[in-house]
Amino acid sequence: MGAPRRRVRGAESDILMDTTNLPIPIGTTVMIEHAGETMEEMYVNMGPQHPSTHGVLRLLLKLDGEVITDCIPYIGYLHRCHEKIAENRTYPQVVPYTDRLDYLASMSMNFGYVLTVERLMGQQVPARAEHMRVILAELQRIASHLLWLGTFGLDLGNFTIFIYCFREREMILDLFEAVSGQRLNYSFYRIGGMAFDFPDGWLDNCRAFLEWFKPRIPEYDALVTDNILFQKRIQGIGVIDAKSAVNSGLSGPMLRASGLKWDLRRNDPYSIYDRFDFAIPVFDTCDVWARFLVRRQEMLESVKIIEQALDQLPSGEITAKMPKTIKPPAGQVYVRTESPRGELGFYLVSDGTPKPYRYKVRSPAFCNLSALPVMMKGCLVADSVAILGSIDIVLGEIDR
Repeated sequence: MGAPRRRVRGAESDILMDTTNLPIPIGTTVMIEHAGETMEEMYVNMGPQHPSTHGVLRLLLKLDGEVITDCIPYIGYLHRCHEKIAENRTYPQVVPYTDRLDYLASMSMNFGYVLTVERLMGQQVPARAEHMRVILAELQRIASHLLWLGTFGLDLGNFTIFIYCFREREMILDLFEAVSGQRLNYSFYRIGGMAFDFPDGWLDNCRAFLEWFKPRIPEYDALVTDNILFQKRIQGIGVIDAKSAVNSGLSGPMLRASGLKWDLRRNDPYSIYDRFDFAIPVFDTCDVWARFLVRRQEMLESVKIIEQALDQLPSGEITAKMPKTIKPPAGQVYVRTESPRGELGFYLVSDGTPKPYRYKVRSPAFCNLSALPVMMKGCLVADSVAILGSIDIVLGEIDR
């Protein structure tokens, strides 16, 4: 029958083309004539100013009516040359820059970076500092998932869950402010330990928050989990099976929602996570609904970890004895940790000077976003916001 013939409908005239391989101007309507039938395709932009792109992300959607036939993500609008800047700073000076990677989980970014430098140096960290790191990292995981759930509900028209989640997130930020003085970019972890110890009354306030938070999950369930409208909006869309998830480099809740039980805190333990008892939530429906359930359950598992770390918290120093100038021996190291979005990796090459010779960040959100075209195909335009929201991206981490 030959190749389909495209008719581009423009403002001045129609152009009939004999090939499907020619570039099509963005925003035009394309008439596809094939086997005696005429179909209409539309190329439209979603973002980078769209409020539901969760940052400056541009998606070029190819539509057949209301059905998405292709999706191309465009990134780079927030690029700040993070890695090259780090190669021109001393090792301690890089810590504040890691805050700006995933600015919704700054404690986790600090954690991964200082752990990498310590591994390169062969540096041991005091036991109290290790427990402090885990407590703060798991509080950060809860805060990150709360922000995700709140904004995800807002994307789908549920304003109430947004208010509820931010109510609890503010309590966590109060705890972070009490210990570090900051509510967003903390720069609190240090190479060799922590900046300060917990202030008086902080541990009691932390326990009080945990007791307050646990009964809140049933409240969220009443608003979203048990809401038939919420279920219908996200069940069966954005599907990516386990094999495709692995091939795409997915990690974190995205991977566990595709049926793979993989969590670095358990499969490749770092810090003192091997001392704690907690479950790894896994669901195998591989859709947006599964990603929601994984993050919901992970918040409760983080509560378990924090409670155990508080019970085991030893006394003592919070910082190891460190040289005045940090100069790791020549060598290279790659360390990965489990951030709220997945596998966060730091690759460092040292030449024995006070500055990294090479510095590279493995962004979990970048890899997770790369699978978006697979998840989008065949879905409706109305589903695109829910599918994108389910990835839980942070553009500061993706663009770097």
